Amino acid sequence: MLFKNHQQLIKNGHTDEQRKKRADVLEILTAAVSTVDPYHVVHSLFDDDTLCIQNNRIALSDFTNIYAVGFGKASIGMTQAVCDSITVHKGIAVTTDSERTVNDPVVTTIVGGHPLPTNGSLEGATAILELAQKTTENDLLLVLVSGGGSALLCKPRVSLNDLQQTTTLLLHSGATITEMNTIRKHLSQVKGGQLAHATNATVVSLIISDIVGDPPEFIASGPTCPDSTTYADAKRILNRYGLWEQVPNSVRTVIATGIEGNIPETPKPGDAAFDRVTNYIVANNKRACAAAEEKARDLGYETIVLTTSLTGEAKEVGKYLANRAKAYETHGKQTIFITSGETTVTVSGGGKGGRNQELILGSLPELVDTDMVFASFATDGKDGMSDAAGAIADGNSLQRAKNKHLDRSVFLEENNSYEFFKEIQDALMTGATGTNVMDVQLLLK
Repeated sequence: MLFKNHQQLIKNGHTDEQRKKRADVLEILTAAVSTVDPYHVVHSLFDDDTLCIQNNRIALSDFTNIYAVGFGKASIGMTQAVCDSITVHKGIAVTTDSERTVNDPVVTTIVGGHPLPTNGSLEGATAILELAQKTTENDLLLVLVSGGGSALLCKPRVSLNDLQQTTTLLLHSGATITEMNTIRKHLSQVKGGQLAHATNATVVSLIISDIVGDPPEFIASGPTCPDSTTYADAKRILNRYGLWEQVPNSVRTVIATGIEGNIPETPKPGDAAFDRVTNYIVANNKRACAAAEEKARDLGYETIVLTTSLTGEAKEVGKYLANRAKAYETHGKQTIFITSGETTVTVSGGGKGGRNQELILGSLPELVDTDMVFASFATDGKDGMSDAAGAIADGNSLQRAKNKHLDRSVFLEENNSYEFFKEIQDALMTGATGTNVMDVQLLLK
């Protein structure tokens, strides 16, 4: 069962109708996660010694050796699928999961950190870069990319401590993931196409997307993609959020030196190295939403997919979605509104939480005196710096909080959504799911 607190989440419903909707939400979210399971997604691409993907068939027998490197929250499942499908000469998987390894003697599993890189992240990136540099033009390098890869594939031009400080500032600033990854690329020796540039092999990247719009150059900071951004872009972003004077001096030095042309720019479109590179998106939030929609229809709901490109300040987005659903005339039909994407949180308080929990916390007043049930869920099972995957609420949730003397506005001001939903037992608890296709929101009316 995906949700560890499944029974409690259902029990928290105030009426039989609420409890039924809560149970349906959990079932629909389970279906969404299952369809983007990294092992099954990748394993399905292989037919004996042929990689079959998007109407292309790649004969693996054409290569002398096949190497597999994976980094991200789905790296274990993706790499294991490759090893169970074909013979791999050597492989490396960098993961956040300290309890799982790839079950193949030729694959080294390395544990790194997320959202802040660790020494394990540096070790993994160094090992992958060294492997890539040893390949020949007769080899195939399978690169298995998933969300979280920016922190896990980390070979910085500054100290680890300075990179961690910079990452923390960006996480708290409200910067988008593409803005964060623009800066990460220009502090790195492996991101922004530099991994592809380091190898002589044919490169096929299989990518599970965790960014709105599925831009390969920003997913895990695009190590096998040409980079359209520059050092000047990185400086502009830091200035935009008032961080240029706050980041460590080494970060300013690298970016300024790059702007002056004394550090090479990341490889750009048109670079000959990318002639032997192909990047494929193999799973994304659209696939998860399609599975959610199918399961909802099976359960008897009318379905409305509002967007798969949800962005904005989380607490305001939650309020907006609840009001939009309230205003929609369902004509007496049980209806589910589905959205997905990645909102942001501008952190001003010292609490614990994440964008999914803050999104639901922002919506609570709009749910009062309605029959709606609203959930926001991080498909990787980890929302922000908390151990929750998100939160669920209904029209009675705010009253339950008041009964416990919890002031919603105080928790919002402190960015402390985790403690709020922990107190009313409406935090979604799954643990790591092994995949990552951003967030999914379900609103039942």
